[in-house]
Amino acid sequence: MTDQSTSEPSAEEPPKQEPTLDAKVIDIAIRLGVLGLFAYFSLQLIAPFFLFLLWAVVLTVALYPAYDWLAAKLGGRKVWSAILITLLCLAIVIGPVAVLVVSLVETLQGWFQGITGDGLKLPPLPEKLAALPVLGDRIAELWALATRSLELFFTKVGPMLVPAGGRILSMLASLSGSVLFFVISIILAGCLFVPGPSLARGAKRFADRIIAPRGAEFVDLAGATIRNVSRGVIGVAVIQGLLTGVLLIAFGVPLAGILTFIALILCIVQIGPALVIIPTIIWAWSSWDLVPALLFTLLMVPVMLVDNVLRPILMSRGLDVPMLIILIGVLGGTIAHGLLGLFLGPVILAVFYELVIAWVKVGEET
Repeated sequence: MTDQSTSEPSAEEPPKQEPTLDAKVIDIAIRLGVLGLFAYFSLQLIAPFFLFLLWAVVLTVALYPAYDWLAAKLGGRKVWSAILITLLCLAIVIGPVAVLVVSLVETLQGWFQGITGDGLKLPPLPEKLAALPVLGDRIAELWALATRSLELFFTKVGPMLVPAGGRILSMLASLSGSVLFFVISIILAGCLFVPGPSLARGAKRFADRIIAPRGAEFVDLAGATIRNVSRGVIGVAVIQGLLTGVLLIAFGVPLAGILTFIALILCIVQIGPALVIIPTIIWAWSSWDLVPALLFTLLMVPVMLVDNVLRPILMSRGLDVPMLIILIGVLGGTIAHGLLGLFLGPVILAVFYELVIAWVKVGEET
């Protein structure tokens, strides 16, 4: 005889009630709030290092083909390849800046010795300046004082020059900070070479989650743009600027470091170093003998034109970023971030431009 309690059907559990729409909204809001809170604090922690990481990523993407080629030549030694590429980049960054600083110090020292030793003499005051209605007499007085003794002149006008000197010192401090920034970013880029492929795959998966199914295509396009602009604009500018600086220093041209820096800026904004090289050649012919002036000219003219040869080689034909985009990136980047923005601005703006153009074309196709 079976137990009666076991033969009776158990009481059915009450059906679960589906959450209401308000409950679902509250649940989603709480989850998004917690996620947003974590994202906010995470971004706060990353913010001080964001520009370092951004520039390191740009350097890694731009230099990865060179790193991959060198690793293959070294028999697959990826770590050694990353170390060599990093050391080479550090030498390229630190070397010209050291030359610039040494040249500036030597120039200031020469001016100081000329001022204190009366080695610098002013030419006669032009009559047009002396005849100015309001400032003519004041200019003539200061010019006469400077003609007698530059040391007394600077003693008198020194208080008026203090604000300008403070700005110059601020610019030099900013330059030093930018150099340190480049050094740290290059070291970080060296650490990203080895895990680069896995990081690229992760970036593509993340992009697919946001703008599927073309996220991976946009990542590839961004990488191609970074490589082309970095090599065709920044790379060519650095090569042309370095060649200009080497020749200026080798021939003993005054203010070689400052002229090299100006030439580098002109190359980045796609104007070219002609505005520096041509006046320097004219000065050389007016100051030197025939042979050194001719040799200097024969070497500087090819340097002035080398970008016309290198840029088509280093830039892919399928990528055509307008010069206006490069110019705005250089000027805007320099205003916003100083020397760093001079290099980073055109790269970032060119990537954004190419991504927007690709996004518009995708919309037209659909």
